[in-house]
Amino acid sequence: MTFKTDFLWGGATAANQLEGAYDVDGKGLSVTDVMPGGKERLGILDSESFDWTIDKEHHTYPNHQGIDHYHHFKEDIALFAEMGFKAYRFSVAWTRIFPNGDEMTPNEAGLKFYDQVIEECLKYQIEPVITISHYEMPLHLVTAYGGWKNRALIEFYGRFAQVLLKRYQDKVKYWMTFNEINSATFIPGLSQGLAPLNGSKERKNIFQAWHNQFVASAQAVKFGHALNKDLKIGCMSIYSTTYSFDANPVNQIATQQSIQEFNYFCNDVQVRGAYPAFTHRLYEKYGVKAEDLDITAEDLALLKEGTVDYIGFSYYMSSVESQTGEGVEASGNMVLGGVKNPFLQESEWGWAVDPDGLRYALNDLYGRYQVPLFIVENGLGAIDQVNEDGTIEDDYRIDYLRKHIKAMEEAIADGVDVMGYTPWGCIDLVSASTGEMSKRYGFIYVDLDDEGVGTGKRSKKKSFDWYKEVIASNGKNL
Repeated sequence: MTFKTDFLWGGATAANQLEGAYDVDGKGLSVTDVMPGGKERLGILDSESFDWTIDKEHHTYPNHQGIDHYHHFKEDIALFAEMGFKAYRFSVAWTRIFPNGDEMTPNEAGLKFYDQVIEECLKYQIEPVITISHYEMPLHLVTAYGGWKNRALIEFYGRFAQVLLKRYQDKVKYWMTFNEINSATFIPGLSQGLAPLNGSKERKNIFQAWHNQFVASAQAVKFGHALNKDLKIGCMSIYSTTYSFDANPVNQIATQQSIQEFNYFCNDVQVRGAYPAFTHRLYEKYGVKAEDLDITAEDLALLKEGTVDYIGFSYYMSSVESQTGEGVEASGNMVLGGVKNPFLQESEWGWAVDPDGLRYALNDLYGRYQVPLFIVENGLGAIDQVNEDGTIEDDYRIDYLRKHIKAMEEAIADGVDVMGYTPWGCIDLVSASTGEMSKRYGFIYVDLDDEGVGTGKRSKKKSFDWYKEVIASNGKNL
């Protein structure tokens, strides 16, 4: 089996990590705009002292500048076109369209920016793949409404999604409602706008926020399908292939429950249209009572009516579950935790490199859901060295991507329906987990450091020409 002739090769970014221009043309503040840069970013977000304000005396805010894609998008998309992209996955900054999130009418200046971005893609026959909300909800919806635990946000998101779907229905075929919706398992601040000060430590709030997002997603899907039957609207989650540390049944059961909670819970609701059978047990684990959640019969009916067309997912690494723990070394992975896998190497940021885990993920998801799959994030964050002649020999990135593409090819041979592949951070941008520029993913180098100092000049890495050949050969030349 080989890749389909219409396979969507491309790359992926997010508005809050590359656009910059955080306060121009009417844009409001987003949750990411108040998150400081540096390796302690997620720890700060999860601290009792984090109050959703900007403190430039003690922190830097690299997202404010990003790579200034806002003013360089034509140059950047031209480089994507030179690589031969068939698709470009990007997100719309909610705060460019509704600066506070609760306005009745959108900001036309923000919409005009995305008009241009979409037209630029179409000029090169690049399919825009839009994530409606990608870690950048309006800050006002947190400070005034308490974040996604408030049902009022269903209406606000609905207004935002409908504006986009109406405006771009004839130009954008592929959509996703929420980025990495299951990330709230560990980091509710990014996707739900919940920190300790407004309720992240009460698990009930996270489940309520998820429910409200599920309803909002279903509404958007139903609206989009009624608007244009050709639109393909997906969900998007993180997939972490999870292994048991050993054959101890205690660890096997813990692994199964971890997979259910992290990999299946959100997907089940959005793809199957109903909460899974293990939901009550999951509530019980966190001391949540179902009767304390605001879930109506109308909500449950809507979930069935607004199921997604495909699953978009990110895959970076696998993890290992151990409840017994004797002689087990903790993983360096700051996001998913777990223990080290002695059979795998780790990236400079402690993420286990596991291409076979991607084949496993694809088979697992397709076996459970029987809907097309779209790998919308995959890549290696690494420190790149610029040689004296300006070249960047990122063979380690090529090796990582080559192995993952081969694993994807094996999954297709296994019978999995894979729509496309858009590696993360196709151009260097600010890391979501650490707020660093030095954690680079791109085929295109951007001359900026962690403090935002540099020329901003774009230059091609060795991986640029390699990926260009991969696309041109439809995955044959790796």
